[in-house]
Amino acid sequence: MITGNYFQDNDDLKLQFEYLIDWEEIVNQYENGFEDAKKYQETNDERFAMAPDSLEAAKEYYRTILDSYGELAGKELAPKSQIMDKKGLKLENGKVIFPDEMIEVINTFKEAGLLPYAIKRENGGLGLPASVQMLISEIISRGDASVAICFGCVNLGETIENFASEEQIKKWVPLMAQGEYWGAMALTEPNYGSDLQRVQTKAVKGEDGKWYITGTKRFITHGCGFADKPAVILTLARTGSPESGGKGLSFFIVDGKYVEIAKIEEKMGLHVSPTCEVVYDNTPADLIGEEGKGLVKYAMQMMNGARLSIAAQSMGIATAAYREAKKYASERIQFGKPIEQIPAVKRMLDRMEQEIVAMRSLLVEAGKTVDMYHWKKDRMIHQGIPEREVRKDPEILKWEKLADLFTPLTKYYNSEMCNRIAFDAVQVFGGSGYTEEYDVARIYRDARITNIYEGTTQLQVVAAIGGVMSGMTEKGNLRQYINEEISKFTPSKLLQEKLNLFEQIVSTYREIEDRDTKDAYAIEIVESAARFLAGMLIERSIAKLEGKVDQEVINKRKQISERYNKDSIGILKANLAKIQLEKESKKEMVHA
Repeated sequence: MITGNYFQDNDDLKLQFEYLIDWEEIVNQYENGFEDAKKYQETNDERFAMAPDSLEAAKEYYRTILDSYGELAGKELAPKSQIMDKKGLKLENGKVIFPDEMIEVINTFKEAGLLPYAIKRENGGLGLPASVQMLISEIISRGDASVAICFGCVNLGETIENFASEEQIKKWVPLMAQGEYWGAMALTEPNYGSDLQRVQTKAVKGEDGKWYITGTKRFITHGCGFADKPAVILTLARTGSPESGGKGLSFFIVDGKYVEIAKIEEKMGLHVSPTCEVVYDNTPADLIGEEGKGLVKYAMQMMNGARLSIAAQSMGIATAAYREAKKYASERIQFGKPIEQIPAVKRMLDRMEQEIVAMRSLLVEAGKTVDMYHWKKDRMIHQGIPEREVRKDPEILKWEKLADLFTPLTKYYNSEMCNRIAFDAVQVFGGSGYTEEYDVARIYRDARITNIYEGTTQLQVVAAIGGVMSGMTEKGNLRQYINEEISKFTPSKLLQEKLNLFEQIVSTYREIEDRDTKDAYAIEIVESAARFLAGMLIERSIAKLEGKVDQEVINKRKQISERYNKDSIGILKANLAKIQLEKESKKEMVHA
């Protein structure tokens, strides 16, 4: 693996951080008048000692944290990735045994105070907005995707902060922030994967008034906890009748010390990320929130956060694949020159580079959409304002709708491109890439899960298509967003052509009457939306960079933008042709 500081050596990531992310908007929303800094001034409570007291202080705080993650990910984690992958995990007497190297790495981050990036400062966390969390996930995932998942499980403490009672928060979240407990999401069952409405794991209330769970959960990441630390298992279980569907499901906290780990899966990749089968046998549980809202309110929102994390993980894996391929292509001599100079190979590397820029543009924008509604909404609810009233707030409504679209759209796009980039990276290595001598083989295996777990690509399309179609109506929020963003710069002819194609695609799709046909071709619509939005965001970034960076940097970004838009126009034209042909075919069948 290439080593170094994974924040400092990533020019596009630094451009996003320094110039392209709207920190003023995000900091104003997240830091809420710098209330944590005021608490420190008033109380000298060390939990708030690092809280920023201004916009510049906030940006410097975030920068310092990213630099620390970059240093440890690139110099401590990455060199151990291949060793950990080869050692893998073992299950002995119900206990999962982790490689010593992984325990050392996690302890290094823990001692540096870098485990709880998503947990609030008042509960012992670093207190970071989603926009920073996504960059952290990317940086760690570039070093090792399994370890990034391990970090993500600690930070499930944020889910408890969002939904649990104050008593539950104070009991569990500080322990998670300290690394004394890990976290796990227990939704899936042996017979029910994405079809969560049919979950049958049962929760019953005992004579003592407490809840007890019986059943089996499968594919539960870190259900075993980590090393000698147990997990706080956030469990979806049925409190209603077996036929009660989604309304009969509730959400629980379960202490992992009281469950059995029956097995761990042997997987293609992610060899040090334990995927457990967890058995509950009249296991004590603590209800989170309201009974009957486990799926529709709590689990769904938790999964949305997880999906954005996988988009960031995909970003990190893709970056690792591209960097390894680029380095190898610059060193591998064939026919008297480095293979990066062979036109076919250069084109592959150029395509990988432009997709990396597009992926990160979508990821950063998705993080912003979450930050712009989540924290204001959270504060209003904690102030006692009814949620139905909170949701009427125009700003919350605007950004929540955008977040509901950008989250599945970015997870779909980034995970698909991650797989393609990893595939191409192996191709650049040739036969060497098919061996385990190079890290690219592990990267390729790890990439394959990204468009499967936390909702397959097909499920992300189902989640995104409604937001695209309703958003592109005359007064739809996506149309308003596009108009607002394009007004900030002069779009190129290529981008204007893409917008016209996207409009035609949406219009043609809207005319299809057959439901099954619409479902079958939804992916073409979502792909077209993603490629238009990414292209728009890249062009917007060029306008933002004018006068702030060297002209050479701007010229390079213009080249990337032009290549990306040209490729995208070809894809959008093909999508339009497919939909038009299918629509005409259906008409002919009706008239026949």
